[in-house]
Order: sequence, then C-alpha cells, then structure tokens
Amino acid sequence: MQAEFPDFRLGSVLATSFTGTLSERHGTPVERIPAPRRLVDWLAVNGLAVKSCGTAQLDLARELRESIHAAATAAATGDALPASAVQVINDRSTQGRAAAVLTPGGKRRWQLGPGSRVEDALGVIAADAISVISGERDGRLALCASPTCRAAFFDTSQSRTRKWCDMNTCGNRQKKARFNAGRRKSPGSAE
Repeated sequence: MQAEFPDFRLGSVLATSFTGTLSERHGTPVERIPAPRRLVDWLAVNGLAVKSCGTAQLDLARELRESIHAAATAAATGDALPASAVQVINDRSTQGRAAAVLTPGGKRRWQLGPGSRVEDALGVIAADAISVISGERDGRLALCASPTCRAAFFDTSQSRTRKWCDMNTCGNRQKKARFNAGRRKSPGSAE
C-alpha cells in the first residue's frame, strides 16, 4: 500500500503554488513532493503532465522551488533579489520547451509536447515566476502572516491586503488560535 502524502495546496498562481509544495518553513516543514512520483502528480494536477521523473529531476525542481521562494520573498519585502536565485530561475526558464496557447475563452495556457520532460514543466513554472516577480501581472507579492509559514503568495484581491497564503489552512489556524486565546482570558471561561 502506498504511503499517504500531504495534500497539495493549490492556488491560482503556478509559481507561488509550486513554492507551497514545502510549507511551514519556519515551523515543522511539510514536504509535499517527497518523491519523484509525487512531483509527477503535482505537475499533472497543474496541467503540466509528464510521464516520469527521476531523483536528479526532483532535485532540480526543489532547487527551482527554493529559488522562486527566495526571489519572491525578496520582492515582497523590497529587498534585492538574490543573484543565485535569479540565475536558477533564468536557467530553468531557458532550458524548458513549452508553448503558450490561447484557449477558446481567451486565456493563455501552457502546453507541453507529447515527449515532454520534467525540465520542460519546470521551464513553465520558471517563466510564470518571472512574470510574477518582475511585476508584469496585476497583483502584489506578499508573505503569509503566519509566523510558522511565511510563504510567498501573489495577492490579486481587489484591496491587495490579503494576509494569508491560504485561508483554509494558515488563516483558519490563526483565527482559531485567537479565538481560543480569547476564551482562556474571558472571565466566564472554565479553566
């Protein structure tokens, strides 16, 4: 029987969703792509299906993930982008082979060819990171307000004041902690 893996955190922005494959970076880290097969699964869920993945390709993917996280964190805080992270992102972007296609609904979608490799999918993720970090897209990079998470996310809300990378995880956890703290302090609570 195959071991259970943590659920994927899926968002609307490919690059920051990819960085979410490692969560709770400042707490007890949760690795969501611990094995090559799991990376294949994540890519398929995100429309970048590839047939196989080896350990070396998983290492490339993790290096890209951490580079995107480092660059997005720097951009969110107004710091200089780390040169090594920029180099990895650029390398992955230029080494991938994918085509942008127009959907009938007028949206851009990336399409991999029939013999696509993990490197091709990583090229798409890197290209998405470039468009987000460079400011080409409407929104802002921010860091999750959870002290154990601090994930970079792309805020496209109308007010651009979103606080959590994911309301269903980090946001709910923080609201629950505040609620429980309030209950412990209230004079009528039984403790």
